[in-house]
Amino acid sequence: MSESRPPADPGQPTVPAGELLETGRRNALLKAGALQNAILTSANFSIIATDEKGIIQLFNVGAEHMLGYRADEVINRCSPSDLHDPAEVTARALALSTELDTSIAPGFEALAFKASRGIEDIYELTYINKNGSRFPAIISITALRDDYGDVIGYLLIGTDNSVRKRVEMQLNDAVAAAEKANLAKTDFISSMSHELRTPLNAILGFAQLVESGTPAPTPTQKRSIDQILKAGWYLLELINEILDLALIESGKLSLSEEPVSLMEVLLECRSMVEPQAAQRSIGMVFPRLQVPRHVNADRTRLKQVLINLLFNAIKYNQPGGHVTVECTTPTPGKVRISVRDTGAGLAPGQVSQLFQPFNRLGQESGKEEGTGIGLVVTQRLVHLMGGEIGANSQPGVGSEFWIEMDQATTPGLPLIQPAEPPRAEAEHDTAYRTVLYVEDNPANLELVEQIIARRSNLRLLGAADARLGIEFARVYRPAVILMDINLPGINGIEAMKILRTDPVTARIPIIALSANAVPRDVHRGLEAGFCNYITKPIKVSQLMDALDAALADAAATHGQDLVEDIP
Repeated sequence: MSESRPPADPGQPTVPAGELLETGRRNALLKAGALQNAILTSANFSIIATDEKGIIQLFNVGAEHMLGYRADEVINRCSPSDLHDPAEVTARALALSTELDTSIAPGFEALAFKASRGIEDIYELTYINKNGSRFPAIISITALRDDYGDVIGYLLIGTDNSVRKRVEMQLNDAVAAAEKANLAKTDFISSMSHELRTPLNAILGFAQLVESGTPAPTPTQKRSIDQILKAGWYLLELINEILDLALIESGKLSLSEEPVSLMEVLLECRSMVEPQAAQRSIGMVFPRLQVPRHVNADRTRLKQVLINLLFNAIKYNQPGGHVTVECTTPTPGKVRISVRDTGAGLAPGQVSQLFQPFNRLGQESGKEEGTGIGLVVTQRLVHLMGGEIGANSQPGVGSEFWIEMDQATTPGLPLIQPAEPPRAEAEHDTAYRTVLYVEDNPANLELVEQIIARRSNLRLLGAADARLGIEFARVYRPAVILMDINLPGINGIEAMKILRTDPVTARIPIIALSANAVPRDVHRGLEAGFCNYITKPIKVSQLMDALDAALADAAATHGQDLVEDIP
C-alpha cells in the first residue's frame, strides 16, 4: 500500500509519494536534457566527439561556427586531425615521440595518444576553416570509456585563441617598442653627454692651467677664472645628474650590491666635503663607529647618495653653522644614516615636495645654484639599492635627511683605509718617459700637452688617429698611452686590442681618456682592458694621479727599458 503525503492545503487532494518521486525524476531529466542541449548548441566553443578510431561522430553548433563546415559534411567522413595544419600535427607527433620515447604517427594518433593512456592533455594547434582562414585554438581532449574501461571514443573541446594571441602579440610589440625606445634614449643620452663634455673639457682644462700657471694670475684674472671654473663645474654637475636620472628611468643603470663598510665610505666622503665646508666656516661632525657596520649597497652609488646629502647640508647651511652625521639602528636589520644641518629649514609643504624633479622649493632666485634633480636621483638610487629615504625639517632650526639600508653581515676582512694618492715624481729626475696621447681633437691634445709640459721628466707624443697611434707605439714604445675612444676610423677600444696582441706593445699601460661618461661605457672600457678610465672634462690632479700610478706600474713591470736618457 503506497504512502500518501498530507496535502499542504486541507482542501487539496492527497498526492501519492511515488508519483512525486517520478515527477521529480522527469523534471531532473528535462533539466539535464535542456543543459546538454544548451552545451551542444553553444556557439562559444566547439565540441567534437569521435569513435575509437578517431572518426567524427558529433560536431556541435560551435564547431560549425568556428570551422565553417556543416555537421553532415564531417560526421563519419573525417578526423579532427584533418581540420588542423598538417605541418603542426606532424611536428606534434615528432615532439611526443621524443618526449615519450615511442614512435607516434602523424594524424589523429598525435592528438589522442596521451588521452588514450589516461594522461590529461591540453594543446594548442591551428584550425583551418573551410574558407581557408586559419586561427589558433586551445583544445582539451579526453578519452571516452565504457563500463569495462575500454576506449569507445574521444571528446575534443576547443576555444578560439585568436584574441589572446592578438593581445600577446600587441603586448610583445609594445615591449619591443619600449625596449627599442629605451635603447635609442640611452644611445642619445650617451651621444649628447659626449658632445657636451668635449668642449667643456677644453674650457675647464685650460682654466685650470691658467689658474695654476706661472706667473700667477692677477686678482682680477683670478676672480674671472674662478667664475669660469664655477660655471663649468656646475654645468658638468647638471650633465651628470640628467644622465643619471635618464639612465635610472630607462632601467639601464646597473648596480653591484655587496657588503659596504660605513666607516670606509664615510671617511672617503668626509675627505671630499670638508674642504668645501671649511670655505664656508661650517663645522663637520662625523660618527666614530665603535663596532664595524656594513650595509648591502652599491659602494659607488652609496657614496654618491651621501655626498649629495652632505653637499646640500653645507650649501644650504648658515655661515658658521655645522653639519652632523649619525649612524643608528632604528629597527633590527636596518641602519639609518642621518645628515643634520643648522640651515633655514623647510616648511611642511616644502618637505612634501622635496623629491619632485626640477622643483627647487622657491630657491630659484637664491644665491645657491641648483638643478632640482639631485634629490630625485638620490631618492631613486636609494630605492634601487632596497633602501628608504626621508626628511624632517623645522623652519629656523634646520633639516635632517636620512637613508635606511639593510644591514649586512660584517665580512671577516681587515678594514681598508683610503689609499694615499700616489706621489708625483721628483722634478729633478734626470731621465724622462714618453707618454703617447691618441686624440683627434686639437684643443684636447693641446690641453694635455700643456699639462704634461709641467713635468720635466715627461714628454708627450701626439697622434691624431688610431692607425698613427699604433705605429708610434710600436716605434717609440711609450711608458704610458692615453687613448681617446671616439676616433676616426679605428676607435680607441679596437686600437687598444690591436696593441694588446702585439708583443712589442702588449704590456704598455693604456688609459682611456674619453667624453663617453655613461657608466655602461666606462664599464665596457675597463672590461675591454684599459688600466684606467678618465672621463672628460679632465681634472688635472686626477689625470696626473692616474699617470703616476701607470708609470709606477710600467717601471715595476719593465724596469729601465722605458726610461730614456735626456739628450
